[in-house]
Amino acid sequence: MERIPILYENDEICIINKVTGLAVQGGEGVKHSVDTVLAQQLGKKVYLVHRLDKETAGILVVAKSSEAAVKWTTLIASGDVKKEYIALCAGYPIIDGKKEKKGIIAGTLLQRGEERTAVTHFSVIKSATVKNPIDNSNIELSAVRLTLETGRMHQIRIQLASIAAPIIADDKHGDFKKNKTLKKFFGIKKLCLASVKLTLLGKAKLVEHEEPFEIELPEHIEKGISLLKQASEK
Repeated sequence: MERIPILYENDEICIINKVTGLAVQGGEGVKHSVDTVLAQQLGKKVYLVHRLDKETAGILVVAKSSEAAVKWTTLIASGDVKKEYIALCAGYPIIDGKKEKKGIIAGTLLQRGEERTAVTHFSVIKSATVKNPIDNSNIELSAVRLTLETGRMHQIRIQLASIAAPIIADDKHGDFKKNKTLKKFFGIKKLCLASVKLTLLGKAKLVEHEEPFEIELPEHIEKGISLLKQASEK
C-alpha cells in the first residue's frame, strides 16, 4: 500500500489526501483503510473525526489523540470546518421543474432510523452534452461545486440524485444505465466525487497555516472534465 499524502501535520491532527478506493475505517473484509495505513505510516494510533466514502477521494482530517478527536469532531459539527467538493454528474440540477445553475438542496435523510436535516449548497461550473453511441441520444453532463452545511452519510450522492444530477459511477444512488454507457464508451469508471477544499474558520483556524487546504482533481475526474470541455467546444 502506498503512503497516504499528508497535506499538513501538527501535534493534534493530520490533514490528508485520501485516494479513491481506500476505506476510511478498517473492519471485516477491509484490507486497507486510513486508520490502519496512516497509523503504520506515523507509528502511532490515529482517531477518525469525520468520514469520506471509500470511493470518494480528497481531503480528510484525522486526529492523533482521543482528546484531539473530541475537539475536532466538535469543530466540524459547529461549522468551523468548511468542506467543498467537486462532482461530475450525469444530468443537470433541476429544482421545482426548472434547471438551476446554483441553489440549495435542503431536506431530511434517514440516518440510523432517524430523520436528520441535510443541507447542501451547489453551483454548476460547466455543462455539456455527449452523444450516446447506442441510440444517438444526448447525455447531459455537469461539473458541480458543493459546500456542505451538514455531514450526513451519502448526503451529496443522495441529494444530487434527488435533483436529477446523479454522480457519475455512483452505482448505489446514481443512474445505472447512464453509468454503464459512460463507463463503456467514455471510460469513466470511478465515482466522480472529491473533497477538494478545506477551510478552517473560527476556533479551527491554524495560526501557522491560514490559507485553505486545496488539492488537484483526481485523474478520473479530470478526465471527465476534459470530456465536458471537448463536448462544449464542438
